[in-house]
Amino acid sequence: MDYKVSKVQAPGREEVELLGETFESGMPDSVELGYWRQKLESREDKLKYLKTGERYWYSDDWYGSEKRKNPA
Repeated sequence: MDYKVSKVQAPGREEVELLGETFESGMPDSVELGYWRQKLESREDKLKYLKTGERYWYSDDWYGSEKRKNPA
């Protein structure tokens, strides 16, 4: 993929290269992306999936991606 690079004036510096958009335009090819309910067969599998997600975000013994290990 060819990247779009433009030269811009940075504050307090000389010209720098600015990387443009790096994504490919369009929609995903697969329609099944994001259909987690259909991928899991039983009710127990679905509940396990949801409980694991809740543990990741809301539990004290597990750290979600935006939580700090040591509170400020």
